[in-house]
Amino acid sequence: MPKLITWNMQSARTAQGGADLDRVVATLSRFSHFDVLCLQEVACGYEARDGSPLGDQFKGLALRLPGYNLATCTTLDTLAPEGSRRRIGTMIFSRYRILQVLRHSLPWPPDPEVMSMPRSALEVTLQTPCGLLRVLSVHLEYFSLVQRMAQVERLRELHREAVLHARTPRPGEPEAGPFEALPRAAHAILLGDFNMLPGSPEYARLLAPFADGTPALRDAWSLTQPGRRHAPTVGLHDDNPDAGAPFTFDFAFVGAGLAERVGRVRVDAAETGSDHQALLLELA
Repeated sequence: MPKLITWNMQSARTAQGGADLDRVVATLSRFSHFDVLCLQEVACGYEARDGSPLGDQFKGLALRLPGYNLATCTTLDTLAPEGSRRRIGTMIFSRYRILQVLRHSLPWPPDPEVMSMPRSALEVTLQTPCGLLRVLSVHLEYFSLVQRMAQVERLRELHREAVLHARTPRPGEPEAGPFEALPRAAHAILLGDFNMLPGSPEYARLLAPFADGTPALRDAWSLTQPGRRHAPTVGLHDDNPDAGAPFTFDFAFVGAGLAERVGRVRVDAAETGSDHQALLLELA
């Protein structure tokens, strides 16, 4: 039974204001064994809230999780004041072979009313014992609804495109080099921090049917626990009295073809560092 975890680790932040990659790995190990891990807000070159350096977390996590195949995507790459590079992005670790990696820059239309930053989706095609599987690690815009809606539309376009690729494979033998026809899986899982609430307009749009018969996306939580409110993934341990009740921003979505294979969805309520909680998806 493949197990997939998604977690916005918020640059490995701790409750004390520092950053601790060893704690990230220990938290994940305590939560569950995993075959695929999607991490958002992996950073390099920034400072933690207490002013301590974060270092290169892309490299640090790779060293701490040996034995996994690895894909990375840098969403933001800027020049630091002293001349070094500062980067934020996402990583996917997989026990399965990664046949192909695609890095998608998501739309970033101007919205002068709010702060914003570039967003991306990291896509891998995995060769699993159950067949090919397309996994995307996603992190959508927080402040701007305009941008988030545009990014949802792009995710729908990418899903439709991938299904068409799977249905109509192109020619290209291995000797064709970069034109080799590598497969793109029809079965999809989208994991990550979507910065949207269950039932919101952008949530409804992501799950809307496709006019051309492309299999719609489904919320894995609703498949396993229909009618039950999604377990909150943000703000469980916020000690700010003005923070309000915990809520859900982190999801696992599956293509309709995988709906019957969703076994369990569970949220790790114990972690106290990141504002987000890790989410586990198990496939039968």
